[in-house]
Amino acid sequence: MKKNACWVIKIGSALLTANGKGLDHQAINDWAVQISQLKSHGIQAVIVSSGSVAEGMLRMGWSERPKELHQLQAAAAIGQMGLVQVWESAFARHQRHTAQVLLTHDDLSNRKRYLNARSTLTSLVHLDVIPVINENDTVANDELRFGDNDTMAALVANLLCADKLILMTDQDGLFDSDPRNNPHAKLIKKALVNDSTLNDMALDSKGRFGRGGMATKLRAARLAARSGTTTHILQGKTPKLFQTLINRQPLGTVLMPDQAPDLARKQWLAGQIQFKGQLILDDGAVMALSKQGKSLLAIGVIAVKGQFNRGDLVTCLDQNQQEIARGLINYGVDECQKIMGQPSSKIADLLGYINEQSLIHRDNLILI
Repeated sequence: MKKNACWVIKIGSALLTANGKGLDHQAINDWAVQISQLKSHGIQAVIVSSGSVAEGMLRMGWSERPKELHQLQAAAAIGQMGLVQVWESAFARHQRHTAQVLLTHDDLSNRKRYLNARSTLTSLVHLDVIPVINENDTVANDELRFGDNDTMAALVANLLCADKLILMTDQDGLFDSDPRNNPHAKLIKKALVNDSTLNDMALDSKGRFGRGGMATKLRAARLAARSGTTTHILQGKTPKLFQTLINRQPLGTVLMPDQAPDLARKQWLAGQIQFKGQLILDDGAVMALSKQGKSLLAIGVIAVKGQFNRGDLVTCLDQNQQEIARGLINYGVDECQKIMGQPSSKIADLLGYINEQSLIHRDNLILI
């Protein structure tokens, strides 16, 4: 194992709950034992824990996950108390300190707050404290939500440049078809994360308590790979799970990065999920961005949608509505509508001024 390695360990709701009876205390205690032992191998652990809504549902006597946002937020607030208590008690038995960290997507979409979050998590790891991270469901709405804890775990892996992202689930890994419907489904033991053949295999199944399925796990693995992180998707109730990984024995599905790590700023851009606008590009612009690594010029834009200002995040689509890239725009929507399809040499004449030669500079642009 790499000295001072960092593993981000995400545990899903299906594992954390005991047959619909709230949190599985015994399972959490068992994981605490194993995670505490990682330290002897020079590995720092960061936990991304689901379970607050499930625990809140138990305490309120609800049998089905609420659909109304205010009820979900209430369940999360109630359940968060129990979730933190269980994790803290489990690690205290092994003289390990824990810290609660609650995040929303807004915390990581703002560049300054993103850097603050990274500094806090880095400090906790250096202090030999185990962060227990959860989405702040109490205040998050659809615009602030990560969507699932797999995505949040991948962003945490990017923040810390983690060596491994471990997505613990109630499945044995990623299969070539749904094993619940096909008894002959084969486990994908190892693959490159951007292998396009994985897309049809990652069926987006969702459980009673959770929000994410295999499709979200594949997207999370691809996001984590931008910082050079290897992702493991595996059955979380496997005995001696972490020792098996340390011994490099086969377990679950391993998705390996197949590209050099992105620069930190581009990792941040890749993790954004809320856009203020869309730019539709012609074929020449798509080629310039995807094959030649160039900045986006106004002449390559054929349509502009949304409401955005200079510095906002926009997404770039080809004419088939497929996302090609995303980046920080140098002009507002009204300005873009005036200069789209025009060469950079005409920007000053059309606007009366010029901010930049490009709509999105390549340093502020990430390919998808």
